[in-house]
Amino acid sequence: MDADSLLRSLDEALSNAVPSARGAPRIAALQHLPARPARTVALPQDVPELLVARLGLLGIDTLYSHQAEALAQVRSGRHVVVATGTASGKSLCYQLPLIERLLRDDKATALYLAPTKALAHDQLRALRDFRLPHVRAAAYDGDTPRAEREAIRRTANVLLTNPDMLHVGLLPGHRRWGDFLHRLALVVVDECHVARGVFGSHVAAILRRLRRVCDHYSARPVFVMASATIGNPGEHAHALTGLDVAEIVDDGSPRPPVAFALWEPPLTDEAAGTRRSTLAETAGLLAGIVEHGPATLAFVKSRKGAELVAAAARRLLAAEGADPDAVLAYRGGHLPEERRAVERGLIDGTLRGVAATDALELGVDVGSLDAVVVAGWPGTVASLWQQVGRAGRRGREALAVFVAADNPLDHYLLANPSQLWGRPLEAAVIDVTNPYVLGPHLRCAAWELPLESGEAVFGTDVGELVAQEAAAGTLRERAGRWYWAGR
Repeated sequence: MDADSLLRSLDEALSNAVPSARGAPRIAALQHLPARPARTVALPQDVPELLVARLGLLGIDTLYSHQAEALAQVRSGRHVVVATGTASGKSLCYQLPLIERLLRDDKATALYLAPTKALAHDQLRALRDFRLPHVRAAAYDGDTPRAEREAIRRTANVLLTNPDMLHVGLLPGHRRWGDFLHRLALVVVDECHVARGVFGSHVAAILRRLRRVCDHYSARPVFVMASATIGNPGEHAHALTGLDVAEIVDDGSPRPPVAFALWEPPLTDEAAGTRRSTLAETAGLLAGIVEHGPATLAFVKSRKGAELVAAAARRLLAAEGADPDAVLAYRGGHLPEERRAVERGLIDGTLRGVAATDALELGVDVGSLDAVVVAGWPGTVASLWQQVGRAGRRGREALAVFVAADNPLDHYLLANPSQLWGRPLEAAVIDVTNPYVLGPHLRCAAWELPLESGEAVFGTDVGELVAQEAAAGTLRERAGRWYWAGR
């Protein structure tokens, strides 16, 4: 069944189950986004033969144009940010130079930073899929048993973690990581568009502290960043790291055709103006699409909402004689083994539907998804397209449905769909010089290494902030350097 026929069938089925007081259809607008062909280039002839062979086993014998450009830039020693669409193969933009460097230099190390543990573990699986003994990758996060952490410090040459763990686990104890940091050749910052606002300002301060510590160990790593499509990728990458960063935004990957529908929950009482809930409509769509076969991901704003949508979809499937266990929820707060089980189920096809929070919005490879349902406006145009881009990841026609919440903004978008489909992407904004952000990080930096006068790594003259900290008794000066005072 094609996407248009499936949408009409779902509209009819849900209208029969819960009719609209006005008799209006649920599909408020439908847009067909055209397919885009791939632009590929041959693998460079100087790529190590072992890596070429492993890529062949993974079905990769050419590169998309943006992947080849990223490899060339990193080889030349330039810091780079790749900002292309979802499922465009951004992971290979840093995996290739990372593995190539480890094959050529068995003493080199690499650090990978992801905003979520799920994404870090997904990339750990991807690196291990290359089956190269030269790549000794390990995840280092809050789920890592303490008994394993010392072994990881001694043996891993690729460390996959997150900014929080870098802040509390690596930088304060950098002397224990001195050998790893001295040999650090590559720092990967994945999904860097997530690092915006106050959170992004803290991430920027952590990355500047990382640069200070690397400089202490005579390391000059190349930064490779991956981002969803945003309005200012190069500017944002520079704000995060304080480095000159080349931006790669010309997407050479193919895109399948997408049928994108705007879905209006029906009025159940016209006099009172009440509508059927967004979560109930999302559950109906999730169950209906799964029953017709396509693997579906429903994005819900809250953990409770994800559980409610999954439970309602399972009840609807059971009532139709379908397998209710084909649908599960995915959210923060699940045990690590529960999250991994859902990820495996999506990849191997045993799960056909998942109601998830934005924990699955990021680049976790969740197999062959055919449809995405977005319950309510996710907050930004970039987030919407990031979520919609999860469908059609294997080249088939994709189905995307935006279910409006009962608020003025969502209904404005239903009435003016061009404002949604044609709206430019937002810029990511951070300010690492914000004194309420930078002040605490200066204390951390002084704990790690004494602050020197005139340090420029934080992007501003920190003299005034240092003086304030000294007056508060948190820093003390000795021979022109500022030390943590232990308070």
